[in-house]
Amino acid sequence: MQTRVLTGITTTGTPHLGNYVGAIRPAIAASRRPEVDAFFFMADYHALIKSDDPARIERSRLEIAATWLAAGLDPNKVTFYRQSDVPEIPELTWFLTCVTAKGLLNRAHAYKAAVDKNTEAGEDPDAAITAGLYMYPVLMAADILAFNAQQVPVGRDQIQHIEMARDIAQRFNHIYGHDFFVLPEVVIEEQVATLPGLDGRKMSKSYDNTIPLFAGGTNQLRDTVMRIVTDSRAPGEPKDPDSSALFTIFRAFASETESAAYRRALEEGIGWGEAKQVLYERLEADIAPMRERYEALIARPADIEAILREGAGKARAIAGPKIAELRDAIGLRSMSAIATVAATKPRQAVKASRPPRFASFRDTDGSFRFRLFSSEGDELLLSKSFKDPKEAGAVQKRLKMLGASAATLISLPRSLVLELDDEPVATTPDYADDIERDEALNYLRAALDLLVEQEKSA
Repeated sequence: MQTRVLTGITTTGTPHLGNYVGAIRPAIAASRRPEVDAFFFMADYHALIKSDDPARIERSRLEIAATWLAAGLDPNKVTFYRQSDVPEIPELTWFLTCVTAKGLLNRAHAYKAAVDKNTEAGEDPDAAITAGLYMYPVLMAADILAFNAQQVPVGRDQIQHIEMARDIAQRFNHIYGHDFFVLPEVVIEEQVATLPGLDGRKMSKSYDNTIPLFAGGTNQLRDTVMRIVTDSRAPGEPKDPDSSALFTIFRAFASETESAAYRRALEEGIGWGEAKQVLYERLEADIAPMRERYEALIARPADIEAILREGAGKARAIAGPKIAELRDAIGLRSMSAIATVAATKPRQAVKASRPPRFASFRDTDGSFRFRLFSSEGDELLLSKSFKDPKEAGAVQKRLKMLGASAATLISLPRSLVLELDDEPVATTPDYADDIERDEALNYLRAALDLLVEQEKSA
């Protein structure tokens, strides 16, 4: 059983060493665990709240995508996409906005901090505060709930946003009378390292004390390491490793044996210049191979675009059916779907009418398959191949007890896939366009519900 874990990356800056150690490296390591279904998205809608510089947003999207890929993120094993490539997210944001209490948003830490700052300065409480900042928690909730993410790793300053996502999801579920959303759990990575910057404070763009990960190449890395602030102890004087930013950074990249040797060198009086050179060489050993991959990716933005587009397709295959289900629940179903449901209900009540039906057959290769037909005789599903007819029969039996609300239907560009236990078992015909596919989705859901009622009355 996999756990779906979702991580967002805001596209407002150039990645630095602290980002790599504190977020990128542990997240990629976690994504490789077989029990994790990892989702990574470029939070470029969130970036618009923090920056109105189009060039910065554009460049940051490219650099951050290239950084994660160069650091080892495998797009074949995770779902890696841009937030702005999944239109279901802003649509869900509006659905959630309509059930979110204003009082809940009033309590959001970022909004309250901005109001307090204005009040202290004697300005209007809402001066320069955008609706984007105010609505940030709802957009974040949509990021999570669109995919029913079960776990969301965040820093302690983001815990409130996950709690708000849970509150919003519970409110929606309550209003519309069904558990549409999984309630996400906060994951706090207590063991994640926090690196000091050039001045000893936490490495952060806010303090302008960062060490670039790839930007500027090896020369920039060395020059920046050489600018790390140290004390006045001369060569030959013992240094305290535990209070040294050099040792903290070194230890985040080195083995225990290497770290012990570096500690001894500091305690035995190695000069700060030489200690910085040793640190630079240790960093370069890990970073150089990644930098080579990064530079190759940056030089081929079309390749990155293709990876992100493919990831968006995977993401939409999950978010699309979710939005279709929600549209149906809140009364935004298509008119043709309403007509279909209305037309099928009278037939359902009459014993002599034709309900949805299965037709089993043996394929040319000797395997067994089945089709599901509507009451009008239209093909709704074609199963995969089964070696044993009993397997095919068992799947049919499960579909008769499944019902629309429990069905996992994945939207592809022109068709739908039905899954059981995370495995595809049947597909629909190809449709002419998205509209026809979405109408078929509602039609198929109605047929699945009819099967359940037919089974109960049999």
